[in-house]
Amino acid sequence: MTYAICSRKDSSIYSVDEDHPRPECIVISDAHIADRGSLEYIRTNWGDKYRNGPATASNPLAPKSGVKIYFLPSGHALFPGFSDSHAHVLATQTSSEVVTRTRQYVLDNPDVLSDTTRWIVGVGWDQNLWEGQSYPLATVLFDRPIVLYRIDVHALWVSPKVLQLLGSLPEIVEGGLIVRDDVGSPTGLFIDTAMALIESIKPAWSENEMLDFFRTAVQDGVRFGLTTIHDAETLPFMIEFFRRMADQGRLPIRLYLMAHLDDAEYWGDRVGQFQHAGGRLTLRSVKLFADALGPHCWSPYSDKADTQGTLIFPPRVINGLVHQFVKNGWQTDRANQIVLDAFEEVLESSSTNSSFHRHRIEHAQIMTPEDIIRLAKLEVIASIQPTHATSDMWYAERRLGPERIRGAYAWRTLLENGAKIAIGSDAPVESLNPLLGFYAAVTRLSPEGTSPNGEGGWYPQQRLTRDEALRGMTIDAAFASFTESTQGSLLPGKRADLVVLSRDIMGVPPEDILKAEVRATIVDGRLVYGSLDF
Repeated sequence: MTYAICSRKDSSIYSVDEDHPRPECIVISDAHIADRGSLEYIRTNWGDKYRNGPATASNPLAPKSGVKIYFLPSGHALFPGFSDSHAHVLATQTSSEVVTRTRQYVLDNPDVLSDTTRWIVGVGWDQNLWEGQSYPLATVLFDRPIVLYRIDVHALWVSPKVLQLLGSLPEIVEGGLIVRDDVGSPTGLFIDTAMALIESIKPAWSENEMLDFFRTAVQDGVRFGLTTIHDAETLPFMIEFFRRMADQGRLPIRLYLMAHLDDAEYWGDRVGQFQHAGGRLTLRSVKLFADALGPHCWSPYSDKADTQGTLIFPPRVINGLVHQFVKNGWQTDRANQIVLDAFEEVLESSSTNSSFHRHRIEHAQIMTPEDIIRLAKLEVIASIQPTHATSDMWYAERRLGPERIRGAYAWRTLLENGAKIAIGSDAPVESLNPLLGFYAAVTRLSPEGTSPNGEGGWYPQQRLTRDEALRGMTIDAAFASFTESTQGSLLPGKRADLVVLSRDIMGVPPEDILKAEVRATIVDGRLVYGSLDF
């Protein structure tokens, strides 16, 4: 199948290619971009199925020899397909709302209502949004096996039934915490490695549950214009599930997997790297966890100076893991100062340059000025989630203090020091919609146009330009997954992954960015969402 998409005077095509940034037309042939240029050039070289008319001696191009040309409507814009991370969000504002919504879920699903042994699992609560900012208690949940993950998935809240099923609990959990009340009884809150106690008794996902989640995730993805998702914590059973989906031709978008095991020992020899023949599934990266801002796990913080917090893995363990993974050709992800130490040591001893490995700091959002410089020098990719800044801005400075906040969410400083940025959402911590991330990156404002510093944005000197934000969602995200030669920009020969928006987010007033709607999402030249018959 071959067709062309062309812009008009009041619509635009953005190629994210410095040599040819605004082509008038692009030609898609099968799964690839075949050509680009002016409308006149396309008609001369490819024909126009509806313009040529019948073949004659003076017009040898018959209708069937031409391509169908779709013209972008007024105000619309075409971009390379967006890249981002994925999941489903359950946003909550109060602890009582969590209980209400959980109870409503049971009432709305007869199969769950009739089976009191069925486990109920949710995600999305955030005590920072609640009055008093107190952690939740098991006692307010009803008598079912209920597990509710905090919005950053670094803590979970369980019901009394789960505590009963757990039985006796250890007093100390290395790398984690069981929160207890004044008399030493567990409150129902488990942080970081302590969550493994619940995971050990929680039933494994069924194939139908995985299918339901998968369908929701990819349907939301293409609806938001995503053509590639970097899955930032892929457990072994998920890897096998995605393999099955790829084998069956059921991946409508591309998945770049970051394998994760909770083990503190090297496990890269148990999980093999691969790229599926269909080009839509790749496993080349590993994810190592260290700490998080939300649940007070990397302390002391300015608003809780008596809390020391915990590291999930000690520095010596992280250092050893990074060395072993790099030695065996894995891309490694996560943690700031400690992992930078490990990167620096392993890269100094490596015979290949750092850009070969393309190591990433996931959540490069709370860093010292020295580490920002070091990250760029080591050519480590800064993986950022702009909506984290606009969600955290209401409490981040209180928690970090006036000095550390200067190195937090410092995107402009990262770029000025030469770092490469890849943009994601970290859903379900935030919404999957990449336009929310784009808007947050260029405005430093909430979707309502507010910030602790007013309408000018939170620390506005750290904003990204629209070009920089677009690169972080396209070509630089592709670089972070070793695919910049095949996707991320609209060059002939690359995969035809595209998104058409109803508004030109590169030119409309900032307050109109979030009004843009996805009109079409295309993967490998084929429509996976929307329509080209504008």
